[in-house]
Amino acid sequence: MKKVEEDELSMHKIEDYNNNESKSKRNTVKLVILIGLLIGIIYTVFKYNYSEVNDYIGTKENPGIDTTKR
Repeated sequence: MKKVEEDELSMHKIEDYNNNESKSKRNTVKLVILIGLLIGIIYTVFKYNYSEVNDYIGTKENPGIDTTKR
């Protein structure tokens, strides 16, 4: 009969545990993180540079707040 410990999963049985991962897997993880950061930076730049907020309250008939300097 096999021991119960041999059948159970443990972190030490995983090939990528405790800095034993392959170089290609490390590079893939770094690339995914880098691409995520770049997408976030590009999104933020476009959001803050090209989003136009329309704060005007009123119509031509009822102009609302007068914002001209006097």
